[in-house]
Amino acid sequence: MKFLLDQYDVFLLVMAALAVVVFIALHFVDAGYGITADKKWGFAINNKIAWLCMETPVFFFMTCLCFYSPRMASFDITTSVVPFILFLFFQSHYIRRSFIFPFLLKGKSKMPVAVMMMGVFFNCCNAFMQGGWLFFKSPEGMYSPEWLWTPQFIIGSIIFFGGMTLNIQSDKIIQGLRKPGDSSHYLPSKGLFRYITGAHYFGEIIEWTGFAILTWSIPSAIFALWTFANLVPRANAIYKKYRKLFGDEIIRERKLKRIFPYIY
Repeated sequence: MKFLLDQYDVFLLVMAALAVVVFIALHFVDAGYGITADKKWGFAINNKIAWLCMETPVFFFMTCLCFYSPRMASFDITTSVVPFILFLFFQSHYIRRSFIFPFLLKGKSKMPVAVMMMGVFFNCCNAFMQGGWLFFKSPEGMYSPEWLWTPQFIIGSIIFFGGMTLNIQSDKIIQGLRKPGDSSHYLPSKGLFRYITGAHYFGEIIEWTGFAILTWSIPSAIFALWTFANLVPRANAIYKKYRKLFGDEIIRERKLKRIFPYIY
């Protein structure tokens, strides 16, 4: 752990550079899961199990970093309370994504193990980015109790929970399109799906942009960059898939964009 923390700044640079590479690559290669599933990605497993295995590592790794940190061991109110609150914000997303979302999935879809393992790798790296900053690398005294009254925390929190709400609502709309066992694809038309085909992705981008603001940190900004780099090409791939499944006419009539209302 000490070696990794000593190389923390280099690690951040590498992660930022990789986000740019991923953004470019995903415009040429569709991730082979969900509506863009492709057998060329190799052996696949049950979607619920894959999501569970992919998302739980970040929850547990982040928890380990929190309780391993000397800063958090004594739980001094002047230095520990705010990092712990930020930790709870982060974990509130992954509690749902790890332990609730997988069991709400319907149909019999599968996820390639290769895609799942890439997700596991990124999630572990991201836990180290966020936990490394909050519990080890952030300047002493930065996250004092006064941080809770700063404009960036207040504004960022509003954006974070607004994005989370949009993400959850949009997921529920998609889940409501299918009956148990149904593997067909449908074009969602409620909520923000009236304007974009990737409303759930838009919510997640807003959510992690808010987290970057409320922590006011480079690691969280890199996570927001990764979210953008991953989900914007993904939204584009789904948009193109919808055009094939439902016809260009429907997309044009509804004036649907991909992920940013009225823009893209």
